[in-house]
Amino acid sequence: QLQLVESGGGLVQPGGSLRLSCAASGFTLDRYSIGWFRQAPGKEREGVSCMSRFDITRKYADSVKGRFTISRDNAGNTVILQMDSLKPEDTAVYYCAASYSYMCTIIDYKGAYEHWGQGTQVTVSS
Repeated sequence: QLQLVESGGGLVQPGGSLRLSCAASGFTLDRYSIGWFRQAPGKEREGVSCMSRFDITRKYADSVKGRFTISRDNAGNTVILQMDSLKPEDTAVYYCAASYSYMCTIIDYKGAYEHWGQGTQVTVSS
């Protein structure tokens, strides 16, 4: 069974850092495009970052550009989202998603990604 599991969320002060992991079981992540999305209370889910198959393309939302970095740990069959200089507005549940498409997207539309994790809570607060 194909499964994605996020980890690494938690409570952090503004300006701090968190490292989110997206671990896959049942399939090999480096053959998939991966996206990170987030949903804050009362808001629609939005795309944060993505990485295409074979790492041809990496994309970031304007709101996180220069602060977040997406990468792969192929040995661990994991995708990492390093989040630095966190702000209160980054507070949300963060989800990773996988698609067999060659290209990735941070646009959230039905069918963009076939597999989703359950999410991990990130809270940025003093």
